[in-house]
Amino acid sequence: MPGLIFPDNIKGHVTAFFTGKNPGADTEEIGRILGIERERIYLPVQKHTDKVIVVESMIEPKVGDAVLTREMGILVGVQVADCVPILLYEKSRGIVGAVHAGWRGTAAGILKKTIRAALDRFAGDPGEIVIAVGPSIRWCCYGVDGDVLGAVRKETGDGDYYLRKGEKYCLDLATANKHQAISVGVPERNIWLSEDCTYCRPEAYYSYRYARGSTGRQGGFIGRIFKG
Repeated sequence: MPGLIFPDNIKGHVTAFFTGKNPGADTEEIGRILGIERERIYLPVQKHTDKVIVVESMIEPKVGDAVLTREMGILVGVQVADCVPILLYEKSRGIVGAVHAGWRGTAAGILKKTIRAALDRFAGDPGEIVIAVGPSIRWCCYGVDGDVLGAVRKETGDGDYYLRKGEKYCLDLATANKHQAISVGVPERNIWLSEDCTYCRPEAYYSYRYARGSTGRQGGFIGRIFKG
C-alpha cells in the first residue's frame, strides 16, 4: 500500500503501519486505503500526558497519549512530528496499542504504563508482546539540555540512548523507549526500530524542529481489522 511503512515483526490477524507525509494522519485517506470507515479510526487528544485510554467501543476522543484495545474492527493510532510513535501487539490475547512518546511522555514512562495496563487489564503476557518503534527524530539531530536528559534518565536508567556533545546531550528517544520496554519484560528480539530520522528526511516526514514551528503530522496505526 503506497505511503505506508509496515514493521516486519507485527504479523497475523492485525494491521500495523506508520505513515510519512503522505497520507500523514489523514484518517479519511487512511480509511480509504484500508477500506474501513473513518469512524472506525480512533485518535486520542494528545497533550504529552502519561494517560492510557482503553477503548472497548467507539467513543469520543479523550485526552491521552496512548490507546489500547482488544476490539475487532477498530484502528487506533497516534500523531507525531518528531516524537516517537510506538505500536504494540500482545499476540496471545489480541491486544493492540499505539503510544505517543515525546521526551515528557518518555520521562513519565508512558510506554511502560501502557504495557502494564495491557497486562493488568487484559491479563497479557510481556513475553508475547511485540513492539514497533516508528520514524522519529534521532540523536543525530536532537540536542537537549541536562534537565531533559535527567528526567528521561530517571525513568529509563543508564543505557546507550544518549551521548554528550559540548554543552548539550544528543538524546535518542526511540532507543530510550526500547530500554523501557525491555525493563518491563518485553524480549529485545521482539522490538523493531525504524532507522529513519524525521529531521534528516524532511522530504518524507513532518518534523517540528526542522520546520521550526507549526507543521503537519504523520502517525502510527494498529488494529485487528481483519477477522480470523
